[in-house]
Amino acid sequence: MKNFIVCFLLTLSVASNAATFEKEIVAALIERTTHQVTYDGSYLSIPYPNGDVPSNIGVCTDVVIRSYRILGTDLQQLVHEDMRDNFSLYPSKRIWGLNNTDKNIDHRRVPNLQTFFTRHGTVLNKSNHPIDYKAGDIVTWMLDGRLPHIGIVINRVNPKTGNPMIVHNIGRGPKIEDMLFNYTITGHYRYVPSKYKSLD
Repeated sequence: MKNFIVCFLLTLSVASNAATFEKEIVAALIERTTHQVTYDGSYLSIPYPNGDVPSNIGVCTDVVIRSYRILGTDLQQLVHEDMRDNFSLYPSKRIWGLNNTDKNIDHRRVPNLQTFFTRHGTVLNKSNHPIDYKAGDIVTWMLDGRLPHIGIVINRVNPKTGNPMIVHNIGRGPKIEDMLFNYTITGHYRYVPSKYKSLD
């Protein structure tokens, strides 16, 4: 009986932590849509850690990076440290011909984020069913067969289609849109920062 109670309480704790993460990441994502951002992926030298390009510019990855940063999670540092220690597992050499990490840009590239989330998050099914996508899930796509893209699911559903809404920047700044199934899905992940796994 004691073991059952312990398991039950742990289950409640995990559920509570997940709900807290979902609530906070959704709030961070929606907050991002209030900013005027010009789509600009120019290479820029930025500080490290917690570095960012100017707030009035950004690309799809910056929506993810800035939203997680509101939660206290610096993907610039996390991606850099993992790439530094496991460079051969990342696609930087294969895709961009690089031999070393670059703190200015590595975390702003979708294929690198896909590798990081695969290694440190949960890889989920690339389903065609809306019900399989939950608030906080990260999704990647390939646009026109050649351009990688990334966005995050929020807790809103388009009542006409039943599709969960996505916050992303596809060229017009951070927006909330029903576009989950508009392009080929290449990845479906969940990355919950460690602080949400250790909440009491």
